[in-house]
Order: sequence, then structure tokens, then C-alpha cells
Amino acid sequence: MYEPIRTKSVHSMADTDFPHRSREEELDIQLAGHLAALLAVTDDLGLDHAAGLIAHQVTRLRGTPPTRVPHPTTPTPELHRRALALAGRALVVAASRADTAAAILAAQRMDAHTAALRSPEEHPLATAL
Repeated sequence: MYEPIRTKSVHSMADTDFPHRSREEELDIQLAGHLAALLAVTDDLGLDHAAGLIAHQVTRLRGTPPTRVPHPTTPTPELHRRALALAGRALVVAASRADTAAAILAAQRMDAHTAALRSPEEHPLATAL
């Protein structure tokens, strides 16, 4: 009724000479990518101090400083939402990796962008970011 499988399983093909990365290396790559994306949005928001802290973490993970092309724009709720989402992703990966410094930085950025999304009446310091 069914035709037999004639190809090798992908699991049995894993014995090739293909270079594999460890879980830690994969998490490093993911975390550096999320932080680099957060850095780009942070640069767009014109938050120089926060961008410097993020750039430091990206440099630590990649071994080289990130390429930065700041395009400061008017801070919009959409940019803050994007930054909040990226910081959340970075926090999840940093927690998986047990990287305390990156996790604290990501949590701080999430707090800052959450505050920026609140109306000034609710949070008077939201405009001071």
C-alpha cells in the first residue's frame, strides 16, 4: 500500500564532516543578532547612552564592534514598540544563555520603552528617555 522510503534519514546523514556549532555558540549568535537589531532601533531613536551600552554587549559577543549608521528620527510609538519587542527577544535568549549582563540590559531597555509608550500623564518621566 505504501512505497518504502528509499533515501537515507537526515538523522543518519549527521555523521558527515559538516562543522556543527554548540548550543552556546548558537545562542551567542542569536543574542548578538537581537542586540544588533535593538542597537539599530536605539540609534534611530537617538538614545546615545543606551546605544553605547548595547554596542558594548554586541562587541563582547561577536568579538568585533558592530557597524553603526545612526539615523536619528523623531521618536514614534512604533519605534518604541519595535525596540520593546527586540529587547524582549534578547531577554529570552540571554536568560537561556545565562548571560546576566545582557539580560539586565535587555530588561532595562524593555522598562524604558514601556515607559515611553505610556502617556505623559501616566508617567511624567516617559518624555525624558
